[in-house]
Amino acid sequence: MKKVLVAMSGGVDSSVACLNLKREGIYCEGVTANFCCKEEENLEYVKRAKKVCEKINIKHRVLNLTKEFEKEVILKFIEKYKKGKTPNPCIMCNKNFKFGMLLNFAKSLNFTHLATGHYAKIKYSNERNRWLLKKSKNIEKDQSYFLYFLTQEQLASVIFPLEDLEKEIVRNIAKENSLASAETKESQDICFVGRKSYGEFIKNIAPDACLPGKFVDVNGKVLGEHKGIVNYTIGQRKGIGLSFKNPMFVQKINHETNEIVLTKEEELFETELYAKNINLVLFNSLEKKISCKAKVRYRQKESEAFVEQLDEDLIKVSFKTPQRAIAKGQAVVLYDYEDNVIGGGEIC
Repeated sequence: MKKVLVAMSGGVDSSVACLNLKREGIYCEGVTANFCCKEEENLEYVKRAKKVCEKINIKHRVLNLTKEFEKEVILKFIEKYKKGKTPNPCIMCNKNFKFGMLLNFAKSLNFTHLATGHYAKIKYSNERNRWLLKKSKNIEKDQSYFLYFLTQEQLASVIFPLEDLEKEIVRNIAKENSLASAETKESQDICFVGRKSYGEFIKNIAPDACLPGKFVDVNGKVLGEHKGIVNYTIGQRKGIGLSFKNPMFVQKINHETNEIVLTKEEELFETELYAKNINLVLFNSLEKKISCKAKVRYRQKESEAFVEQLDEDLIKVSFKTPQRAIAKGQAVVLYDYEDNVIGGGEIC
């Protein structure tokens, strides 16, 4: 018999996910993880999650993970930016917390599953004898890109009740049932950064990460001075602060020399990348080069590619058409032609 702990963010998606499980007659409780504030009782999203749980008559818990979150997400986010990378903190959070610490917390309380409001699908394949992670049919909201790291053990213990639902339907369900989260807006910012720029946020915590340095061209010619490498990312044009006859873009960030290489847009395109910290969902390992679809950013369509595994923790992805502004630290996620996630890794 299923006993489900639902990760409640205080948003409409996790609220409706919880409600749908309750309607199915599944025993469930809600848990809200506090990542960023010691005074959790004053957090609006905690209050909303609690109200939703009261409305549907289930127990609500709060799990304080502020110290762990600072260590495993915020400080690692800053360290990667200091090294000239463009990290994806949402993936870091999902991996270490939502499907790491929260799942472990659920199991410690004898829950059989953890549920979240993600838009994606988990299916068991008898043919493959393994769990599959699939894209949601709601392509606009599909979040499988952020979930490529899920292991077979995790997939067996996770539920995504929303799966293919349209956002409008989810919000209508919340309104019809008078859930406190029905009118909450979509979260667009990284939760711990807020309305500040990444550079401003990092400067407040690690001032040494914002030392000025030189803008140079591909030949090493000095073009001007930058305000610290954490303020820039690959492919960036706006905010450089220099004027050129032809537009110039960030091509490379060298943390060792504290230099940023600027170039013309046509020189931002590449056909190959390597990725480490890999996880394969569809296979235990890649025995040969295979054809796939891949994307190097969340808000990007997949592109035709080939992938081959070079060793236990390294893959090479070769695109049929050049890709713009591939950034170290971002995730490359691979799909087959049936919308299954093959796996992914961190671009290195």
